[in-house]
Amino acid sequence: MQTAPDYLNPGIQPGLNRVKIPIVEATEESLTGYGYLVTDPNEIEIEIVRWPAEGRRPVDTDSGDEGGTTEGLFISEWKGDILYGRNDAVDGHYILGYGTEPELAVDSHSNDPETLLIWHANYHPDGGQLFFPQTQKPFLVPLAMPGDDVSPEDFVCFHFSGNEGLYIHPNIWHDGAMTASGEHSFYDKQGAVHARVSVDFPREFNCLLEVPLEEFQLD
Repeated sequence: MQTAPDYLNPGIQPGLNRVKIPIVEATEESLTGYGYLVTDPNEIEIEIVRWPAEGRRPVDTDSGDEGGTTEGLFISEWKGDILYGRNDAVDGHYILGYGTEPELAVDSHSNDPETLLIWHANYHPDGGQLFFPQTQKPFLVPLAMPGDDVSPEDFVCFHFSGNEGLYIHPNIWHDGAMTASGEHSFYDKQGAVHARVSVDFPREFNCLLEVPLEEFQLD
């Protein structure tokens, strides 16, 4: 039986390939199909997907989508070579990525990272998700279109100015909202069921996704 990833101890093997993914400015046009930009988080209604029927009889139309939403802060923070994430909405704690090969990564310095290596992504079949920055600081979110046959080359890393947030549709592959340096906090709102389907790039594809941060404009 497949088990959930160990997000704080992913056990990544050494010697992995890197798949560099493109960095694209987040605009209404470039986000088409993935989601959209958000200027006021209070105006966003999270999409909740009805529980799927298991046979020929449909789920009653007044049921199956009543789980509601959950919300809280999502924190993205670099400690040395390790990018940590914390999602208070679902009590989640993660390693989101690395600034060097994972087996060499340490958290004992304060140098800004030059690259971001991503080992994992997921999607939520039960609902959408909102990330809204608490300060006007740029951030990054890797996204890919729906489909369980996803590959590393399907991902695009969108960069945001920090003046607007991101709403992601259900079933869109993503990782958390990521800061390019230091710490960044976001208001997070998502489906309360919190179903999660994962891809583990080292184990499935013998690679890490690479985002060269020198290409990311911080201004």
